[in-house]
Amino acid sequence: MAGETPRGTALDGSAQGGTALATAAASAAATAAPDAPGDTPGDAKTGPESAKPPSGVGNAAPDSGTADLESGITVSASSEAIKDNPETATKARPESGDAPDDAPGESAEPGRGRGRGLWTLARRNPVFSVIIAIAALLRLVAMLGYQPVMFFNDSFDYLNVAMDPYPHPLRPDGYSFLLLVLKPFHSFALVAGLQHLMGLAMGVMIYALLRRRFGLPGWGAALASAPVLLDAYQLQLEHLVLSDTTFTFLVMCAVTLLLWHDRPTWKIAASVGLIVGLAWLTRSVGMPVLLGVLVYMLIRRSGWRLMAVTLVACLLPVLGYMGWYKAESDKFAITESNGIFLYARVYKFADCHRMEDLPVSEYPLCTEPANRLPNSQDGIWNARSPLNRYTGTRFSPENNKLGNDFAKRAIAAQPLDYARVVAHDFFRVFQWKRTVFPDPATYSQYEFEKKSRPLPDWHMPGGGTAAQDARGYEHGNARTQVVEPFAGAARGYQDVFYLRGTMVGGILLLGLAGLIPLWRRFGGEALLPWTLATGLLLAPAATAEFDYRYVLPAVPLAALAAGLAFRPEARATAAGWTRRLTGRGKNAATPPAEPAAQESPEAARVTA
Repeated sequence: MAGETPRGTALDGSAQGGTALATAAASAAATAAPDAPGDTPGDAKTGPESAKPPSGVGNAAPDSGTADLESGITVSASSEAIKDNPETATKARPESGDAPDDAPGESAEPGRGRGRGLWTLARRNPVFSVIIAIAALLRLVAMLGYQPVMFFNDSFDYLNVAMDPYPHPLRPDGYSFLLLVLKPFHSFALVAGLQHLMGLAMGVMIYALLRRRFGLPGWGAALASAPVLLDAYQLQLEHLVLSDTTFTFLVMCAVTLLLWHDRPTWKIAASVGLIVGLAWLTRSVGMPVLLGVLVYMLIRRSGWRLMAVTLVACLLPVLGYMGWYKAESDKFAITESNGIFLYARVYKFADCHRMEDLPVSEYPLCTEPANRLPNSQDGIWNARSPLNRYTGTRFSPENNKLGNDFAKRAIAAQPLDYARVVAHDFFRVFQWKRTVFPDPATYSQYEFEKKSRPLPDWHMPGGGTAAQDARGYEHGNARTQVVEPFAGAARGYQDVFYLRGTMVGGILLLGLAGLIPLWRRFGGEALLPWTLATGLLLAPAATAEFDYRYVLPAVPLAALAAGLAFRPEARATAAGWTRRLTGRGKNAATPPAEPAAQESPEAARVTA
């Protein structure tokens, strides 16, 4: 990192005219680009003081294969310059006001102009256009086949808060606030439609970053977006009243903002912090996301001021929520469940005989191996859970404190056993076969089913039942209706087209391999999505237990990191290593070549 030239700044400030020479080199490369087959532009940089490319130079012919997703401008650059010196390459960006070369005389009618613009955009990105069209069609089929929406057990807690807001002790209320905002429309179909749009938007973010920002070819960027857009279980998760889709969308928005800019401004830093704060209030695992973002900004040398802006912007909504929680429950917190979930993590291996000075009040949490229930989560939800030996509500401050203290004592006394269960659940993610877990009743809720489930009659806090909350939100019948043949098409698709655990592991390994060529910069931009994806898979294994729904939020980040492994900079660095390794063997057997002609000082500066 020491001595590394910041991206987006002048490469040689001491040489007069260096900027002009670099601009001339970029223009010449853009002119020659169509003659270079297989060129993949988009990864070179220019300083802010560099002159903009002259008209007709920055825009390549339509067959050059590079599309601008924002304005439809075709940009061309030289891959040879990137290969020779990938870390100090320069990037020529066209002006935002330029018009596409192949769209002269466009109709002045607004409707027709927009239609032609969309067609031009689709024609320049054919593979991605086909994939996102199929993805949109699949989501339409799901909405037609399962009306108005599908429910999971947790759905009714979110609904209960949306009907009469209060700080829920089990999980933060961020997703309930979204339901509250949509409540005046009284439409679960609107909730499902918005979540499906979030899923499509995540695919667009991956494609735009890889194609526009990091210079991948269109087919490669489209392939990276496919796991998010076409996975059947991602599609079904978007159709459930659950927080996971909203959380993943918020994290992807923050990552996209941060990666789109080499040096983020304070406005970008504040926006990223605010989005991460909202993600934290949507799911508690958002706190590790904040840590990952701050560490990335530290490695990228964004500066302490920008890091402070990000932190403050993130904490503003979180502290506001905690203040509301204290006003309602007299405790400055977000939930009363972290200790109870950690107790569930140690429930399967905790041996009270190995804990020193265990308080008497925690003796009821001890369970002999012969009496333990099958799964870790049974330590919370099963009627025979040791937590039910205490009086009062399950997620009370007292129970949360006892569970937290007991779990920490178990981890300190049995660190190897704790590491074993965490590793077991983490690597369970990568199994090829998708097995029924944790039980058939829970697992079936992650599937498109043949029959409609009746709304449950559980009693909810504040009075009423879960079914009443659902009917009150919808202002009518909210029970899921299975409509054929659309539901059958969704089920048939889910039986075949889904992302297996081994495929998730392969995507993560591709992303990890992409970090190696840029090891001097800690993997470059790919470090952020890869570490966040790995962290989102590891956090449930360390604090609760494996669950299939906890895997899907990591997939968009992992796919983005895998795509970054094939960016021109990483490929050029890896190719340079290969040339040096093969060149050593050749040099040992062949005489040295004749010295090349002396370069002029101007040419040397252009090369640099």
